[in-house]
Amino acid sequence: MYAAQMADVTLITPLVMTHDLESSLRFFTNTLGFECNFKMENYAFINRKRCAIRLLEIDKSCEICEQMIYLDCDDVDALYAELKLRLDDLPDGRVRAPFNQPYQQREFHVKDPDNCLLFFGMDIRAFS
Repeated sequence: MYAAQMADVTLITPLVMTHDLESSLRFFTNTLGFECNFKMENYAFINRKRCAIRLLEIDKSCEICEQMIYLDCDDVDALYAELKLRLDDLPDGRVRAPFNQPYQQREFHVKDPDNCLLFFGMDIRAFS
């Protein structure tokens, strides 16, 4: 039988594979404003306030599948404005400026060095 009260899940921390941990750390910290809270030889835990990601370096002979991560935020346009100068330094095709989706989210997209597609989004119904 189940206990009367269940424990809460309070944070999702996706595991993102990389072939170059240092390059990924620079991207997430210098470009997207994350902080590195823990790092070892092939692993790092990074966060930006309540949003966290675990980076795992894998052997270069292993294939990395394209991954997608959705990061909910409270003001997409303000975050994009904060990051814009750094995002402008990325190669063409790696950034999509904020836009409204038909599923009532306002988003911008960024591809990391290993083709992980990051969705930064917010519910636009709250601002209608």
